[in-house]
Amino acid sequence: MNTTLSASSDALEEQFGRRVASRLSAGNLELSHEVSERLRAARVQAVARRKVVPQLRIAPTVVSNGHTATLGAGWWWTRIGSVVPLIALVAGLMAISVLQEDNRANELAEVDSALLTDDLPPAAYTDPGFAQFLKTEATSER
Repeated sequence: MNTTLSASSDALEEQFGRRVASRLSAGNLELSHEVSERLRAARVQAVARRKVVPQLRIAPTVVSNGHTATLGAGWWWTRIGSVVPLIALVAGLMAISVLQEDNRANELAEVDSALLTDDLPPAAYTDPGFAQFLKTEATSER
C-alpha cells in the first residue's frame, strides 16, 4: 500500500513540475537575451544546490512463525515487546519491596509486643548476665 501511494504522489509531483516548467518557458520568449541568460544561470545554480531527499520505503518483513511464514506488522510490535517485560520487572520489584517492608514491620511489632508483655523489664535485656539467664531458662524448660 505504501508503494502505490508513493508512486502516485511521485507521478503528481512530476506532472506539476512539467506544468510549471511549460508556463515558465512560455513566458521566456518575451524576455531579452540578457535576462534569459541570467535566468538560465540561476536555474543551473538552483539545480546544483538542490537537496536530494531520500525516499524511505518500508518493505514488508517476513516473519517465521513455526512452520508458517507471516508478514510482519511493523516496528511497534517490537517496541511493545521490549517494553512490556521491563514494566513487568519494575512492577515485580516494587511488589517484592512492599512485601519485605510489611514482613519486617510485622517482625518488629512481634518483638516489641514480646518485650512489652514479658515478665522481665526492658532494662534486663542490657544486663551482661542476661545471656546466662536465658541459657538456664532454656535448660530448665526441657
